[in-house]
Amino acid sequence: MSSIKKLWWFLGILFVASFGTLLLIGGEIYREAPPMPDQVVAEDGRVVFDRDHIQQGRQVWQTMGGQQLGSIWGHGAYLAPDWTADWLHREITVLLDTWAERDHRQDFSALSSEQQAALKARLKDTLRTNTWDEASGTITVSNDRADAIAHVSQHYVDLFGDAEALSELREKQAIPENPVPDLERRELVPGFFFWTAWAAAAERPGKDITYTNNWPHEPRIDNRPSTANAMWSIASVILLLAAIGAMVWYYAASRKEEELPTPPEKDPLRKMQKTPSMKATHKFFYTVIALFMAQIGLGILTAHYAVEGQGLFGFPLADYLPYAVTRTWHTQIAIFWIATAWLATGLYIAPAISGHEPRFQKLGVNVLYFALLFVVVGSLMGEWFGVQQKLGLDANFWFGHQGWEYVDLGRFWQILLFIGLVFWLVLVARALWPALKEKSQRQPLVMLLFLSTVAIGLLYGAAFFWGKHTHLSMITYWRWWIVHLWVEGFFEVFATAVIALIFTKLGLIRAKLAAAAVLLATVVFLFGGILGTLHHLYFSGTPTAVLAIGAMFSALEVVPLVLIGYEAYENYHMSKRTDWMERYKWPVYCFVAVAFWNMVGAGLLGFLINPPLSLYFLQALNTTAAHAHGALFGVYGMLGIGLMLFCLQSANQRLRWNNRIMAPAFWTLNIGLAMMVFMSLLPAGVYQAYHSITTGFWYARSEEIVRGPIMEALVWLRVPGDIVFAIGAFLLAWAVYQAWKTSRGPEPVGVPLETSETAEADTRF
Repeated sequence: MSSIKKLWWFLGILFVASFGTLLLIGGEIYREAPPMPDQVVAEDGRVVFDRDHIQQGRQVWQTMGGQQLGSIWGHGAYLAPDWTADWLHREITVLLDTWAERDHRQDFSALSSEQQAALKARLKDTLRTNTWDEASGTITVSNDRADAIAHVSQHYVDLFGDAEALSELREKQAIPENPVPDLERRELVPGFFFWTAWAAAAERPGKDITYTNNWPHEPRIDNRPSTANAMWSIASVILLLAAIGAMVWYYAASRKEEELPTPPEKDPLRKMQKTPSMKATHKFFYTVIALFMAQIGLGILTAHYAVEGQGLFGFPLADYLPYAVTRTWHTQIAIFWIATAWLATGLYIAPAISGHEPRFQKLGVNVLYFALLFVVVGSLMGEWFGVQQKLGLDANFWFGHQGWEYVDLGRFWQILLFIGLVFWLVLVARALWPALKEKSQRQPLVMLLFLSTVAIGLLYGAAFFWGKHTHLSMITYWRWWIVHLWVEGFFEVFATAVIALIFTKLGLIRAKLAAAAVLLATVVFLFGGILGTLHHLYFSGTPTAVLAIGAMFSALEVVPLVLIGYEAYENYHMSKRTDWMERYKWPVYCFVAVAFWNMVGAGLLGFLINPPLSLYFLQALNTTAAHAHGALFGVYGMLGIGLMLFCLQSANQRLRWNNRIMAPAFWTLNIGLAMMVFMSLLPAGVYQAYHSITTGFWYARSEEIVRGPIMEALVWLRVPGDIVFAIGAFLLAWAVYQAWKTSRGPEPVGVPLETSETAEADTRF
């Protein structure tokens, strides 16, 4: 059996075993999730909350922006508090002060250490004792706790209204004035916050850990890292070191000194016939630039809210574009423009690879473009209407803001997007079909490209496994199928196959070697990547098994493009003796940048927060934002830009990228991103981490820290990086505009498709 066939077998077995395990774990999460009570009652019989109160409270929270305005269980935005930790802190404070006043006629802070210790022991027993009764579906709380719940509930009712006493706090937390005008709606929110905090404090039946694995860090009730957390963290680091050693050993042992391919004398793509559907993809790339520029503008507004929570240099911006909207659009548009670049690449590359233009392919591409445009604009407007409280609770779920970070768009828009992705899959598959049937050394690459296309088209369907009232733990589980597996997983496999095909066609890598390298890289990446999804779920009401499997497999998420990028960089320099390779300099540079950011943004900054012990203290701090920026733009954004530049370049033989524009564009984008991450986001995260470890997570996310002088100084330190990055984006936009002007003239006629064997060799990708 050949090495490539063995790799296919490994990939197939890995795929079935990994997804089978992931589904089994999903079933375990469902069974072990924190219970949703029918009622929360006090010992004196008072009904504190009921199921409808809790579930509808979550819906109201979603209409405010959900995870785009603060976070729950550590998932969401970083400026407002984590509402789980905030509720827990406030309830603890009220209980301790109540008992201190009743028992000692003093504030808790004035008590002796012995008196404080006694009340803390009582507090721990009160909050960590699980009073859930499965038979009656009831959680019972003490009368004192019921009174504390009422006190804390009133705080949130006032906070999300227009109470003047909390106006300054709203400004510091980037909450607009009177964000939920309806009092009945506001009164529902505390029930949901309480339930998430109850799950974070109550111990699982028969165990000494809470439903959230003792997260968040709250020393006053002994919420500290569990033994399992520490043990699996140590094991994951050991496994990482062993895996790195094994990979280096394997790479060194298996790498052969093969004769490098001699670059062709002329550009292999010079006679490639551009089909009507390939030309129709250009508007996708121009839209990518428009969305990219919009995302940068929204990012600037979102960052400014960290120093002026309701305005922009005095202008009441929050009345029109509140923080929850700008952050939603900033993250959502990032996904849209990156995905658009990759989808357009698939539509462009497929006919180029096969040399086949199916009937009505151009019409299909045009229909898909306007359909996606409709989804983008419609979903963004729906999110604005939702946050502005213009929709009912059910209408918001369907057409407004679902409140789940990165998948915020309403269910109606999700359905349309899924239909569009399936339609894209059909368009790419029908164009690729002749190449799939062809026996050649590049067939494994084409097959991998096709399979990743299928996965991209179908995997977004995970969004339909949750509904309006699905358990929060299960929503988190399915949401990360999309964010981790759809975006970070199979889109990366798709891009890896495309890049390998590009390098093969340009004569930089032999087809057989590229096929083996990409298959091996895919096996390595998915081996850790599929089950590594679970590292996002450590503290989301999941059992210890999630913590163990997530820790071990996330340590194995070695990104394959690091090796591919190294090979491309090496071969590119060997091919500089050919003048025509200068045309593809900037797409190749983008792919090399991807390798760098894979190492730094996804690898270094990712593993900083991957081990359970690390994430326990760092989750939902700016350390996560540092990783997100370095990985999302540095890896996936630069991939999208590189693919866009290549497609526009190969489609227009007259086009020559102006080095005086592209050089500063490339370097300012990368340097600006590095400045953002290392001058602002990472230092801010480290500063917060100190307070998370020494005091508690609630304090690291409190307005005292987040809007304190040190954090505000670090926010302003982001400005230089933002400016440098924006300059790069404007230069890139200008370069693409020049490409658009160049493309408007008559194109030199290429050799018609499928005319002869020789012609096919010249015109195909």
